[in-house]
Amino acid sequence: MLQNVFQSFLITAEKPKLGLFFTVAAGVTNMVLDAVLIAGLHWGVAGAAIATGISQCVGGVLPLFYFLRKNSSLLRMTKTKLEGRAILKACTNGSSELMSNISGSLVGMLYNFQLLKYAGENGVAAYGVLMYVQFIFIAIFIGYAIGSAPIIGYHYGAGNREELKSMLRKSVYLMSITGVSLMILAKILAPVLAGIFVGYDPELFEMTTHAFKIFAYSFLLAGLNIFVSSFFTALNNGGVSAVISFLRTLVFQMLSVLLLPMLFDIEGIWWAIAAAEVFAFIISFIFLVAKRKKYHYA
Repeated sequence: MLQNVFQSFLITAEKPKLGLFFTVAAGVTNMVLDAVLIAGLHWGVAGAAIATGISQCVGGVLPLFYFLRKNSSLLRMTKTKLEGRAILKACTNGSSELMSNISGSLVGMLYNFQLLKYAGENGVAAYGVLMYVQFIFIAIFIGYAIGSAPIIGYHYGAGNREELKSMLRKSVYLMSITGVSLMILAKILAPVLAGIFVGYDPELFEMTTHAFKIFAYSFLLAGLNIFVSSFFTALNNGGVSAVISFLRTLVFQMLSVLLLPMLFDIEGIWWAIAAAEVFAFIISFIFLVAKRKKYHYA
């Protein structure tokens, strides 16, 4: 949790490169310790757990030491007191991220249930590969959303309406272009990525490749939906952000994965996420239009 939270503080402190360094350092530490503890010392699953724990300390504790001492950033640790109202507001404003994480687990279980029903164990294995690979693509959208949120919040708080308009306009263009690019890239790399995970089984490889080529269409709108949810969080409107996130990651995905297989069998499951992104985009667009006068971003 500290590692995640400190990324926002480091961006606010105008030290995004330092945040990147801590994240990369944590990842490299995890990989090196995995090799040493699992392959070298043969500690098995326990070794993997220890490696993960130590790597999280690198990402979570080192930034703490940075802010505890005098530094060249805009922030440092000082004595404080408990401010319940501020904490409650922060929790409310972050409710969309809460919903995303909860719904992700619930939807994952539902996908596995449906895939066992329509495609058996191979379907579950293929879905597991999709989830591993898709996070690499989605991480680009999430990274931009997290990085741009402090800038959006600053300009909104300072009353810089033109800058706020510019941020929204440029972000929509960027998310659109990136979405198209990632969709094309995913379709091209589908056989390569599937081969890394399931190349040992021709039938599973074919299913995974086919599934990922369909799944790739979800990237077209995923970036826009993720950004809009983060955009309203940055504007201190956690309610709208939570509604978008809740509908996108839970309601629309659950309905899609339950109903589409009835019409299209296994193909419906692969199309479910793309369908959910389309409905989520409609909701995001409605909120952007409805709130434009209140926040003066259009």
